[in-house]
Amino acid sequence: MAHSSTLPTIDLSAFLKQEDDEDGWKKAMKDIHEACSEYGFFLAVNHGVPLQLMSQALQVSKSFFDLPDEDKLDYSLKPAAATPPIDGSSTHSGSRTGIIIESPQGDKFEYALRLALGASNNKAEYVALLVEAKLALAYNDSQLVVNQVLEEMYPYFTKLGSLVENIINDCLGLPPDFLKEYNDDRSLDFIIALHYFPATETDNVGKACHSDGNSITFVFSDGVEGLQVYKDGEWISICPPEGTLVVNIGDIIQVLSNDKLKSAAHRVVRQLGKSRYSYAFLYTIPGDKLVEPLPHFTVNKGDSPKYKGFLYKEYVQLRVRNVTRPQDRVGIAHYEISKS
Repeated sequence: MAHSSTLPTIDLSAFLKQEDDEDGWKKAMKDIHEACSEYGFFLAVNHGVPLQLMSQALQVSKSFFDLPDEDKLDYSLKPAAATPPIDGSSTHSGSRTGIIIESPQGDKFEYALRLALGASNNKAEYVALLVEAKLALAYNDSQLVVNQVLEEMYPYFTKLGSLVENIINDCLGLPPDFLKEYNDDRSLDFIIALHYFPATETDNVGKACHSDGNSITFVFSDGVEGLQVYKDGEWISICPPEGTLVVNIGDIIQVLSNDKLKSAAHRVVRQLGKSRYSYAFLYTIPGDKLVEPLPHFTVNKGDSPKYKGFLYKEYVQLRVRNVTRPQDRVGIAHYEISKS
């Protein structure tokens, strides 16, 4: 059972104005810190992403996902892809494919991408785009229409991601630009367009309970309910007004802050008789980055680290296994240090 509740809504205009707005800046900083500590989520308004572009993106994605399945699946892997694709299905049967993402530095990451057919066991379909990295898929004309809109949105979200990262940096009391210098490579950020099919009488799961494995995630949707966050033993439905962004902290920030900020569990529940269209922008970090609790929250405070250090790309590979081997599901708790 879930109930509706209003997440904290943060006005980001103070950070985007030409003139100084110290009062607005301080209030937003305080509210974001509280929201990320208590919920791991907040709603953002006056965020700098053009509302008309967000609306256009939703229209374009709906047009694409409404195409016949054979048109959506008319693609091929690039011959240059050196690594074979993995099984990217989130179910044990049905349509599936894998994609290989290769960064400019040559690192390869296997991400799961499911392009669903109309089979009864399929729940959602996706289109992903990385702008600076190379995607090992050749898109057809219909997909390129979607990509044009995604590419137009991309710089707005990278700028917003950098802004929120800097706010979090200051909320945590880190040295100026610490997180910016730690996370100085935008080549693996990506946008994903999602379409969740209507629920059936026996199955309403769109996306099972999970936390996000990246740093910060930004989501906007067509207004159809479905996104829920877990807090204090209850599921809270998130119903943002049009043009509002849902922002949540990912596992990376939780580990770096040694649990000072929260990467909250959340899920998507499908609605009877209604499809849900949404976009998610994942602000992430380079694969070769070491992720561990920062000394600012451990030795400097006399506290013990709650996580072992790990390379981000290792965690990505473990999370890919969640798709191919759901029985061995892995989350950030995999790196927790036992208290015993």
